[in-house]
Amino acid sequence: MIPLDIYSDPICPWCYIGKARLDRALESRPDHPFEIRWHPFQLNPDMPPEGMSRDEYMALKFGDAQGILAAHRPVIEAAEDAGITFDFPAITRTPSTLDAHRLIHWAGLEGRQNAMVAALFRAYFREGRDIGDHDTLLDLARQSGLDAALIERLLGTDADANLIREADRMARARGISGVPFFIIDGKYAVSGAQPVQVWQNVIDELTGPPA
Repeated sequence: MIPLDIYSDPICPWCYIGKARLDRALESRPDHPFEIRWHPFQLNPDMPPEGMSRDEYMALKFGDAQGILAAHRPVIEAAEDAGITFDFPAITRTPSTLDAHRLIHWAGLEGRQNAMVAALFRAYFREGRDIGDHDTLLDLARQSGLDAALIERLLGTDADANLIREADRMARARGISGVPFFIIDGKYAVSGAQPVQVWQNVIDELTGPPA
């Protein structure tokens, strides 16, 4: 298997789109060689643990309603093309994603990273849930097949928080300044939410075209 390391944040809309496009490529190439590994990158590493109002966050980032609309338009168009939907009006909080990244890390120890990442994206972008809230994270962990009692105990501590912060710092030290960011076999970097065809071409180059 060839490692495909993905740097992502579960509140990054382009990361969700990038995952959807990659998933479609992988489904079209069921014999693909990739072993997918998710790594943390926090869009807002200084976000307070309780997060902040989504309206306030968007105003700080994009200004007035016209700026927010301009930022959303290409995202919505790309999402529709990728076969996913966003419910931006349902999102009322922009959370800290430190605990969500801890959850992805723990899911990886159980071989359930992809399911956990998918659940977080769906909960935030399609259901408007606060993925910084521990009760929400516990519910998503349970849905993804993790031991909810164990996750509840871990979330009540600082377990692996420094590991996530250090991984985020190391990603930036490697020159990663935005996500999604993909590294193929530890050698080749691919930045951004690439089209399905790009991933199909990559797979075909690695394995040969499908019969």
